[in-house]
Amino acid sequence: MSLVSIVVPVYQNAASLPDLMARFRRAADECPGDVFEFVFVDDGSTDASFAILSGLAREDPRVRVLKLARNFGSSAAILAGLGQTRGDAVAAIAADLQDPPELIPEMLRAWHGGRRVVLAARRSREDPLPTRVLAGVFYQLFRRFAIRNMPPGGFDFFLVDRQVRDLIVGIEENNAYLMGLILWFGFDPLMIAYDRKQREARYGLSMWTLAKRIKYFVDSFVAFSYLPLRLVSVTGFVVFVLAVLYASLILYLRLARGFPVEGWTSLMLVLLVTSAVQILTLGVLGEYLWRNLEETRKRPRFVVEAVVNGGGADDVPVRLRPPP
Repeated sequence: MSLVSIVVPVYQNAASLPDLMARFRRAADECPGDVFEFVFVDDGSTDASFAILSGLAREDPRVRVLKLARNFGSSAAILAGLGQTRGDAVAAIAADLQDPPELIPEMLRAWHGGRRVVLAARRSREDPLPTRVLAGVFYQLFRRFAIRNMPPGGFDFFLVDRQVRDLIVGIEENNAYLMGLILWFGFDPLMIAYDRKQREARYGLSMWTLAKRIKYFVDSFVAFSYLPLRLVSVTGFVVFVLAVLYASLILYLRLARGFPVEGWTSLMLVLLVTSAVQILTLGVLGEYLWRNLEETRKRPRFVVEAVVNGGGADDVPVRLRPPP
């Protein structure tokens, strides 16, 4: 008999939590040879999420709840939950029910069969068109320039064994891209394809804003690819070559042909292009330097304010008050 831990990051998901727990229970019933624990991490929600989770924990001793002091982001919430898991196998899934908990039994069968990493890979998605386009571009670029075995539609729902869980928890990056890390470790993942459903209106609006998407994109590439720096270098070289050719042409026309040079327009074009390249270069370097500064500060990646039904595997980094 194996202990299976399910980690769920929660942010403004009060409406979906009862349905999510009901589907977890049905999935657990399909695995009579396994024992489950459900670790919910309230990532600074301002709705009734923590109250609902506390009620679920009182009803079901398999439920444990971590409340973070503020919103630290989905990756930090998953890391906080992973650090409190005790299972032989550990899964992580979002709370909005766009990923189906019904895949858990199939993923567990693959794990029992010897697979260390099992990924629920998106075959299609019913999200709005802008979301599908942005996600498609992101994963194509990430597959091309960072990690080639990333599923074409990406994944957020995964199951790993204890060894891989320990490796993830041991990573000390402040802006870690967990999905990339799981593939970077090198274990041969099993992909289980599914169709991602659209978020139901009764579960509220997604908190995954455009600003968070952009940060996610930048963090992912900075962590696993030097492509931005290489593009800046290539752009700078191309602009340099063009500038030399243009200067040579102007000098030739002036000295050999006596061609009058109208200075203002050409000067403005050169200044605008070179200034844009310089600012772009500083911006890219700043992104890398900022993340380097984040790592050297050694601040905790998350702060746990309270724990319900505690007793996890590892000590949480910071606790503001004893668990209730």
